[in-house]
Amino acid sequence: MARAPLFPRPLRPGDRIGVTAPSAGVEGDGVARMDFCVDWLRGRGYEVEVGEFLVGGGLTAGPAQQRADELTRMLADPDIACVIPPWGGETAIDLVDLLDWDALAAAEPTWLVGYSDLSTVLVPLTTRLGWATIHGDNLADTPYAVPDGLLHWLDLAGGPGPFVQRDSGLVTDWVRFEQDPRATEWTHVGTGSWQVEGGGSLDVSGRLIGGCIETVANLAGTPYGDVRAWAEGLDEPTIVYVEACEDHAVDICRFLHGLRLAGWFDRAAAVLVGRTGAPDHPDLTQREAVLDAVGRLDLPIVWDLEIGHVPPHLPLVNGALARVVVDDATHEITQTLA
Repeated sequence: MARAPLFPRPLRPGDRIGVTAPSAGVEGDGVARMDFCVDWLRGRGYEVEVGEFLVGGGLTAGPAQQRADELTRMLADPDIACVIPPWGGETAIDLVDLLDWDALAAAEPTWLVGYSDLSTVLVPLTTRLGWATIHGDNLADTPYAVPDGLLHWLDLAGGPGPFVQRDSGLVTDWVRFEQDPRATEWTHVGTGSWQVEGGGSLDVSGRLIGGCIETVANLAGTPYGDVRAWAEGLDEPTIVYVEACEDHAVDICRFLHGLRLAGWFDRAAAVLVGRTGAPDHPDLTQREAVLDAVGRLDLPIVWDLEIGHVPPHLPLVNGALARVVVDDATHEITQTLA
Protein backbone atom coordinates (compact mmCIF):
# COMPACT_ATOMS: atom_id res chain seq x y z
CA MET A 1 0.00 0.00 0.00
CA ALA A 2 1.30 3.44 -0.93
CA ARG A 3 2.38 5.65 1.98
CA ALA A 4 1.58 9.34 1.73
CA PRO A 5 4.37 11.61 3.06
CA LEU A 6 3.66 13.28 6.41
CA PHE A 7 4.02 17.04 6.24
CA PRO A 8 4.49 19.00 9.48
CA ARG A 9 1.98 21.75 10.10
CA PRO A 10 2.86 25.09 8.50
CA LEU A 11 5.37 27.15 10.45
CA ARG A 12 4.00 30.52 11.51
CA PRO A 13 5.37 33.55 13.42
CA GLY A 14 4.77 32.87 17.09
CA ASP A 15 5.85 29.24 16.72
CA ARG A 16 8.88 27.93 18.57
CA ILE A 17 12.04 26.91 16.71
CA GLY A 18 14.55 24.66 18.45
CA VAL A 19 18.28 25.12 17.85
CA THR A 20 20.61 22.21 18.56
CA ALA A 21 23.79 20.76 17.08
CA PRO A 22 23.42 17.09 16.08
CA SER A 23 26.99 17.31 14.79
CA ALA A 24 29.54 20.12 15.28
CA GLY A 25 29.14 22.82 17.90
CA VAL A 26 30.01 26.48 17.68
CA GLU A 27 33.03 28.29 19.05
CA GLY A 28 35.05 31.46 18.51
CA ASP A 29 33.63 33.92 15.99
CA GLY A 30 30.82 31.49 15.25
CA VAL A 31 29.18 32.23 18.62
CA ALA A 32 28.53 35.87 17.66
CA ARG A 33 27.10 34.71 14.33
CA MET A 34 24.68 32.32 16.02
CA ASP A 35 23.59 34.99 18.47
CA PHE A 36 22.80 37.25 15.52
CA CYS A 37 20.92 34.47 13.69
CA VAL A 38 18.81 33.65 16.76
CA ASP A 39 17.96 37.34 17.15
CA TRP A 40 17.13 37.49 13.42
CA LEU A 41 14.54 34.72 13.84
CA ARG A 42 13.12 36.33 16.97
CA GLY A 43 12.88 39.61 15.10
CA ARG A 44 10.59 37.88 12.61
CA GLY A 45 8.23 36.79 15.33
CA TYR A 46 9.47 33.27 16.14
CA GLU A 47 10.25 32.01 19.60
CA VAL A 48 13.65 30.33 19.69
CA GLU A 49 14.77 27.69 22.17
CA VAL A 50 18.54 27.23 22.22
CA GLY A 51 19.52 23.77 23.37
CA GLU A 52 22.37 22.67 25.59
CA PHE A 53 24.32 21.37 22.61
CA LEU A 54 25.20 24.40 20.54
CA VAL A 55 28.36 26.04 21.88
CA GLY A 56 31.45 23.86 22.06
CA GLY A 57 34.64 22.96 20.26
CA GLY A 58 35.92 19.66 19.00
CA LEU A 59 34.49 17.29 16.41
CA THR A 60 31.00 17.28 17.93
CA ALA A 61 29.00 19.44 20.32
CA GLY A 62 28.87 16.68 22.93
CA PRO A 63 28.51 12.92 23.52
CA ALA A 64 26.47 11.13 20.87
CA GLN A 65 23.73 9.89 23.20
CA GLN A 66 23.21 13.32 24.72
CA ARG A 67 23.05 14.99 21.31
CA ALA A 68 20.58 12.31 20.19
CA ASP A 69 18.45 12.82 23.30
CA GLU A 70 18.23 16.57 22.78
CA LEU A 71 17.35 16.19 19.10
CA THR A 72 14.71 13.57 19.92
CA ARG A 73 13.23 15.77 22.64
CA MET A 74 12.95 18.78 20.36
CA LEU A 75 11.50 16.81 17.44
CA ALA A 76 8.92 15.10 19.68
CA ASP A 77 7.94 18.23 21.62
CA PRO A 78 4.50 19.43 20.38
CA ASP A 79 5.44 22.98 21.38
CA ILE A 80 8.42 23.03 18.98
CA ALA A 81 7.39 23.41 15.33
CA CYS A 82 10.83 23.33 13.70
CA VAL A 83 14.40 22.32 14.55
CA ILE A 84 17.53 23.70 12.90
CA PRO A 85 21.27 23.12 13.53
CA PRO A 86 23.86 25.90 13.67
CA TRP A 87 25.70 24.32 10.74
CA GLY A 88 26.87 20.91 9.58
CA GLY A 89 29.93 18.99 10.72
CA GLU A 90 31.47 15.59 10.16
CA THR A 91 29.97 12.71 12.16
CA ALA A 92 26.23 13.07 12.73
CA ILE A 93 26.08 9.42 11.69
CA ASP A 94 27.12 8.56 15.25
CA LEU A 95 23.65 9.41 16.60
CA VAL A 96 21.18 8.07 14.00
CA ASP A 97 20.75 4.74 15.80
CA LEU A 98 20.59 6.51 19.19
CA LEU A 99 17.52 8.59 18.36
CA ASP A 100 14.34 7.34 20.02
CA TRP A 101 12.60 6.24 16.84
CA ASP A 102 9.58 4.87 18.72
CA ALA A 103 9.01 8.24 20.40
CA LEU A 104 9.37 10.03 17.08
CA ALA A 105 6.98 7.62 15.36
CA ALA A 106 4.39 8.40 18.03
CA ALA A 107 4.84 12.17 17.69
CA GLU A 108 3.35 14.59 15.21
CA PRO A 109 5.91 15.42 12.49
CA THR A 110 8.14 18.43 13.11
CA TRP A 111 10.13 20.33 10.54
CA LEU A 112 13.85 19.57 10.50
CA VAL A 113 15.83 21.87 8.25
CA GLY A 114 19.49 22.06 7.27
CA TYR A 115 22.07 20.60 4.92
CA SER A 116 25.58 19.18 4.80
CA ASP A 117 26.07 16.72 7.69
CA LEU A 118 22.42 17.14 8.64
CA SER A 119 21.55 15.13 5.51
CA THR A 120 22.49 12.18 7.70
CA VAL A 121 19.35 12.85 9.78
CA LEU A 122 17.06 14.38 7.15
CA VAL A 123 17.05 11.25 4.98
CA PRO A 124 16.13 8.68 7.67
CA LEU A 125 13.39 10.92 9.07
CA THR A 126 11.83 10.86 5.61
CA THR A 127 12.49 7.25 4.66
CA ARG A 128 11.80 5.66 8.08
CA LEU A 129 9.01 7.87 9.43
CA GLY A 130 7.65 9.43 6.25
CA TRP A 131 8.24 12.93 7.65
CA ALA A 132 8.94 15.63 5.09
CA THR A 133 12.23 17.40 5.85
CA ILE A 134 13.84 20.50 4.36
CA HIS A 135 17.25 20.45 2.71
CA GLY A 136 17.90 24.17 3.07
CA ASP A 137 19.95 26.69 4.98
CA ASN A 138 21.46 25.94 8.35
CA LEU A 139 21.01 28.57 11.06
CA ALA A 140 24.26 30.31 10.11
CA ASP A 141 22.91 30.93 6.59
CA THR A 142 19.31 31.74 7.49
CA PRO A 143 19.61 35.58 7.61
CA TYR A 144 21.08 35.84 4.09
CA ALA A 145 18.84 37.66 1.61
CA VAL A 146 17.28 35.38 -1.01
CA PRO A 147 18.15 36.16 -4.65
CA ASP A 148 15.45 36.60 -7.27
CA GLY A 149 14.04 33.26 -8.35
CA LEU A 150 14.70 31.41 -5.10
CA LEU A 151 12.70 31.12 -1.87
CA HIS A 152 13.69 31.09 1.78
CA TRP A 153 13.29 27.82 3.69
CA LEU A 154 10.83 29.66 5.95
CA ASP A 155 8.58 30.08 2.90
CA LEU A 156 8.51 26.34 2.23
CA ALA A 157 7.93 25.50 5.90
CA GLY A 158 5.09 28.00 5.98
CA GLY A 159 2.51 26.38 3.75
CA PRO A 160 1.47 23.77 1.17
CA GLY A 161 2.58 25.63 -1.94
CA PRO A 162 2.89 25.18 -4.79
CA PHE A 163 6.32 26.75 -4.37
CA VAL A 164 7.95 27.81 -7.63
CA GLN A 165 11.69 28.47 -7.78
CA ARG A 166 13.77 29.41 -10.79
CA ASP A 167 17.43 29.39 -11.72
CA SER A 168 18.96 32.41 -9.95
CA GLY A 169 21.90 32.57 -12.35
CA LEU A 170 24.19 33.39 -9.43
CA VAL A 171 27.24 31.85 -7.81
CA THR A 172 28.04 33.37 -4.41
CA ASP A 173 30.05 32.84 -1.23
CA TRP A 174 29.70 33.42 2.51
CA VAL A 175 30.98 36.40 4.43
CA ARG A 176 33.40 35.03 7.01
CA PHE A 177 32.23 35.33 10.61
CA GLU A 178 35.40 37.11 11.69
CA GLN A 179 34.78 39.77 9.03
CA ASP A 180 31.11 40.41 9.81
CA PRO A 181 29.04 38.14 12.09
CA ARG A 182 25.91 40.10 11.09
CA ALA A 183 26.19 39.63 7.31
CA THR A 184 22.93 39.28 5.38
CA GLU A 185 24.15 39.64 1.77
CA TRP A 186 25.99 36.93 -0.15
CA THR A 187 29.34 37.78 -1.74
CA HIS A 188 28.94 37.70 -5.52
CA VAL A 189 31.38 35.30 -7.20
CA GLY A 190 30.03 34.79 -10.70
CA THR A 191 27.21 33.37 -12.75
CA GLY A 192 25.93 29.88 -13.48
CA SER A 193 22.96 28.15 -15.01
CA TRP A 194 21.15 24.82 -14.83
CA GLN A 195 22.00 22.47 -17.69
CA VAL A 196 20.52 19.22 -18.95
CA GLU A 197 23.15 16.58 -19.64
CA GLY A 198 23.48 16.14 -23.37
CA GLY A 199 21.40 19.23 -24.10
CA GLY A 200 17.72 19.33 -24.95
CA SER A 201 14.86 19.85 -22.55
CA LEU A 202 13.33 18.12 -19.54
CA ASP A 203 9.90 17.98 -17.90
CA VAL A 204 9.62 15.40 -15.10
CA SER A 205 7.73 14.96 -11.84
CA GLY A 206 8.42 12.90 -8.73
CA ARG A 207 8.98 12.85 -4.97
CA LEU A 208 12.19 14.53 -3.86
CA ILE A 209 14.87 12.75 -1.84
CA GLY A 210 18.60 13.36 -1.50
CA GLY A 211 21.35 15.31 0.19
CA CYS A 212 25.10 15.64 0.59
CA ILE A 213 26.84 12.74 -1.15
CA GLU A 214 29.62 12.38 1.42
CA THR A 215 27.15 11.89 4.27
CA VAL A 216 24.18 10.03 2.76
CA ALA A 217 26.43 7.50 1.05
CA ASN A 218 27.30 6.12 4.47
CA LEU A 219 23.61 5.40 5.13
CA ALA A 220 23.15 3.29 1.98
CA GLY A 221 22.60 -0.35 2.80
CA THR A 222 21.52 0.46 6.37
CA PRO A 223 18.01 0.81 7.84
CA TYR A 224 18.62 4.57 7.92
CA GLY A 225 19.11 5.08 4.19
CA ASP A 226 16.80 2.58 2.51
CA VAL A 227 15.62 4.86 -0.27
CA ARG A 228 14.73 1.85 -2.43
CA ALA A 229 12.12 0.60 0.06
CA TRP A 230 10.78 4.12 0.63
CA ALA A 231 10.44 4.71 -3.09
CA GLU A 232 8.65 1.40 -3.63
CA GLY A 233 5.94 2.61 -1.25
CA LEU A 234 5.17 5.71 -3.30
CA ASP A 235 2.60 6.20 -6.03
CA GLU A 236 5.04 8.41 -7.94
CA PRO A 237 8.64 8.02 -9.11
CA THR A 238 11.38 9.86 -7.26
CA ILE A 239 13.62 12.75 -8.18
CA VAL A 240 16.98 12.23 -6.49
CA TYR A 241 19.20 15.25 -5.79
CA VAL A 242 22.84 15.06 -4.76
CA GLU A 243 25.65 17.50 -4.08
CA ALA A 244 29.34 17.13 -3.22
CA CYS A 245 30.92 19.13 -0.42
CA GLU A 246 34.67 18.70 -0.61
CA ASP A 247 35.68 15.15 -1.45
CA HIS A 248 37.86 14.18 -4.39
CA ALA A 249 36.09 13.13 -7.61
CA VAL A 250 37.28 9.54 -7.19
CA ASP A 251 35.64 9.34 -3.76
CA ILE A 252 32.45 10.93 -5.08
CA CYS A 253 32.42 8.37 -7.87
CA ARG A 254 32.70 5.52 -5.35
CA PHE A 255 29.97 6.99 -3.16
CA LEU A 256 27.57 7.36 -6.07
CA HIS A 257 28.20 3.80 -7.20
CA GLY A 258 27.33 2.73 -3.66
CA LEU A 259 24.06 4.65 -3.81
CA ARG A 260 23.34 3.08 -7.20
CA LEU A 261 23.98 -0.43 -5.92
CA ALA A 262 21.77 0.28 -2.89
CA GLY A 263 18.87 1.13 -5.20
CA TRP A 264 18.73 4.87 -4.66
CA PHE A 265 18.03 5.50 -8.34
CA ASP A 266 15.82 2.47 -9.06
CA ARG A 267 12.59 4.47 -9.23
CA ALA A 268 14.09 7.82 -10.20
CA ALA A 269 12.68 9.94 -13.00
CA ALA A 270 15.70 12.27 -12.93
CA VAL A 271 18.80 13.21 -10.95
CA LEU A 272 19.54 16.79 -9.90
CA VAL A 273 23.18 17.69 -9.19
CA GLY A 274 24.23 20.71 -7.15
CA ARG A 275 27.15 22.97 -7.93
CA THR A 276 30.37 21.99 -6.24
CA GLY A 277 33.79 23.35 -5.50
CA ALA A 278 35.09 19.87 -4.67
CA PRO A 279 38.36 18.94 -6.43
CA ASP A 280 38.74 16.96 -9.63
CA HIS A 281 41.19 14.12 -10.22
CA PRO A 282 43.66 14.48 -13.11
CA ASP A 283 41.78 11.67 -14.83
CA LEU A 284 38.26 12.27 -13.50
CA THR A 285 36.23 15.46 -13.08
CA GLN A 286 33.33 15.82 -10.68
CA ARG A 287 30.91 15.63 -13.60
CA GLU A 288 32.61 12.53 -14.93
CA ALA A 289 32.29 10.98 -11.48
CA VAL A 290 28.52 11.42 -11.62
CA LEU A 291 28.33 10.12 -15.18
CA ASP A 292 30.45 7.07 -14.35
CA ALA A 293 27.98 5.99 -11.68
CA VAL A 294 24.64 7.40 -12.84
CA GLY A 295 25.16 7.80 -16.58
CA ARG A 296 24.74 4.07 -17.19
CA LEU A 297 21.18 4.28 -15.81
CA ASP A 298 19.92 6.33 -18.76
CA LEU A 299 18.32 8.89 -16.44
CA PRO A 300 18.02 12.61 -17.19
CA ILE A 301 20.61 14.61 -15.25
CA VAL A 302 20.34 18.32 -14.49
CA TRP A 303 23.60 20.03 -13.52
CA ASP A 304 24.47 23.06 -11.41
CA LEU A 305 21.42 23.63 -9.26
CA GLU A 306 21.81 25.89 -6.22
CA ILE A 307 21.77 23.06 -3.71
CA GLY A 308 24.50 22.38 -1.21
CA HIS A 309 27.88 23.87 -0.52
CA VAL A 310 28.03 26.56 -3.22
CA PRO A 311 25.53 29.29 -2.29
CA PRO A 312 22.98 30.72 -2.79
CA HIS A 313 20.63 27.95 -1.64
CA LEU A 314 17.55 26.51 -3.29
CA PRO A 315 15.61 24.71 -0.53
CA LEU A 316 14.16 21.31 -1.37
CA VAL A 317 11.63 19.33 0.67
CA ASN A 318 12.30 15.62 0.98
CA GLY A 319 8.94 13.99 0.26
CA ALA A 320 7.48 16.91 -1.68
CA LEU A 321 5.96 16.30 -5.09
CA ALA A 322 8.14 18.24 -7.51
CA ARG A 323 8.00 19.11 -11.17
CA VAL A 324 11.26 20.08 -12.86
CA VAL A 325 11.17 21.89 -16.21
CA VAL A 326 14.35 22.86 -18.02
CA ASP A 327 14.27 24.13 -21.60
CA ASP A 328 15.39 27.17 -23.58
CA ALA A 329 12.83 29.43 -21.89
CA THR A 330 12.34 27.87 -18.45
CA HIS A 331 14.58 26.66 -15.62
CA GLU A 332 12.05 25.91 -12.90
CA ILE A 333 11.21 23.58 -10.05
CA THR A 334 7.76 23.54 -8.45
CA GLN A 335 7.18 21.80 -5.10
CA THR A 336 3.84 20.89 -3.58
CA LEU A 337 3.53 19.65 0.00
CA ALA A 338 0.80 17.11 -0.65
